[in-house]
Amino acid sequence: MRIAVAGATGNIGSLTVAALERAGHDVVRISRSLGVDLRTGDGLDAALTGVEAVIDATSHEAADRDETVAFFGTTTRNLLAAEERAGVRHHVLLSIVGVDRVEGNPHYAGKREQERLVAEGRVPWTIVAATQFHDFAATVTSWTEQDGVATIPPLLVQPIAPQDVGDVLAEVATGEPQGRHLEVAGPEPQDLVDMARRTNDARGHAVKLVPTWSSLLGEEMAGDVLLPGEDARIAPTTFDEWLARQR
Repeated sequence: MRIAVAGATGNIGSLTVAALERAGHDVVRISRSLGVDLRTGDGLDAALTGVEAVIDATSHEAADRDETVAFFGTTTRNLLAAEERAGVRHHVLLSIVGVDRVEGNPHYAGKREQERLVAEGRVPWTIVAATQFHDFAATVTSWTEQDGVATIPPLLVQPIAPQDVGDVLAEVATGEPQGRHLEVAGPEPQDLVDMARRTNDARGHAVKLVPTWSSLLGEEMAGDVLLPGEDARIAPTTFDEWLARQR
């Protein structure tokens, strides 16, 4: 099966490409660094020739809400339009558990715009909403660390291994469009502060953690807001198993 992966050079995109290739699929990598620009549409029509399914694993980090919404809106419109011209039969979008319950986060606002465009589009679709990745806690501390001190919000999450996300996306893309949100999560809830401490310790990185809410990760994310629903698909890799590979 010929499958295109948007964001193919990113963390999840590269893992998804690897999962598809292990299964014997013909993979088309879509990335600006590879000559296909989702913002302008340059190279998209040629890249999607003969493609049956597209996985959108693109990401965009920006603190400005309008910029983030504009980025995801433009790239998603361009991608869906090119898919329609190419006769693509299945669009798979990677989203985030809880995007509909968090208003203040710019990234979540952008993902909601993506979801809206996909659900209202003409290409049959499946949205896969994943919980935070196992490396998310250490990523947050890398954003805030100064002089050996980092702030991190006391969030309750149910993290998932990036490799498991790639495997699920690859599997979903080869099946029929589900026309709904599929939630996937790791096996166990975790405290984000404890995750950050353990990950940095495993990597030999000394940093003092200060639990506090921020403008990007605020109190509206507290409690069970970021946890999956009861019918979520549970991926196999535990945080402890992933952590053992970081040492």
